[in-house]
Amino acid sequence: MKIKFLLLLFVTATMSVKAQREAFKKGSVMVFWGWNRGWFSDSDIHFYGQDYNFTLNNVSAHDRPTPLSNFSHYINPTKISIPQVNYNITYFIKDNLGITFGVDHMKYVMDQNQTVEFNGYINNPQYAAMVNNGKIDLSDGKFLKYEHTNGLNYLNLGIQQYKQILNKKNFDIFWGYGLGTGVFVPKTDATLMGKAESDHFHLAGFGLDARTSVNMVIWNHIVAKAEFKYGYINLPSVRTTEENVNIDKAVQDFTFGELVFGVGYTFNTKKQK
Repeated sequence: MKIKFLLLLFVTATMSVKAQREAFKKGSVMVFWGWNRGWFSDSDIHFYGQDYNFTLNNVSAHDRPTPLSNFSHYINPTKISIPQVNYNITYFIKDNLGITFGVDHMKYVMDQNQTVEFNGYINNPQYAAMVNNGKIDLSDGKFLKYEHTNGLNYLNLGIQQYKQILNKKNFDIFWGYGLGTGVFVPKTDATLMGKAESDHFHLAGFGLDARTSVNMVIWNHIVAKAEFKYGYINLPSVRTTEENVNIDKAVQDFTFGELVFGVGYTFNTKKQK
């Protein structure tokens, strides 16, 4: 009987330790807030309108992070939506398997200092004259300024698997990996051939991404995370002008890379003490 009793205690203790070592337990919730840097591939942008139909080929673009000199924008509650921010919530449907809903507030800015190939037509002679030998210089901004700075908003749903790679008394480190998909709702700032911009949020397209992350869980609940996403964006309906909001539009698709870093908090988790 003593041997059976001791064996039972050993098995129970082993199961208990194993359960406590899992930082992201079934039923746990993690909330996260962070910031991002983005990189975008060159893309062809097709512009449609009543008196024009043309494509700009291999247009390059960059992101627009808020300078650290404006650090108050990162911590002031009235300004924290201005930087390139990310926020999400994860629910763990199984141990170490989470479903995430999030918003990635990226920013996309067309490089102004570039000359690109032009294919199509413009009826307005003033702007048609800017095309020379099948190319157009965008550097002075008179023909086009084009950016999703309010922003390139990715409302996404993802699934991630987590694997513990380090366990210590006061912190754990987990490697996460998964997939995501969602829709893009930008507020596009575009000045096209002197037309007033369409200053409205709108459903412009969809995206897909693969994601991987390193997560440090400190004191059972505080999470420091660095995540990288690589994905594809397809925007078949970008509003460009206020003049003909239902007719004038741009179409583009491109790939993106996004580095996310920030902090989160988990609750209803258990950890070895």
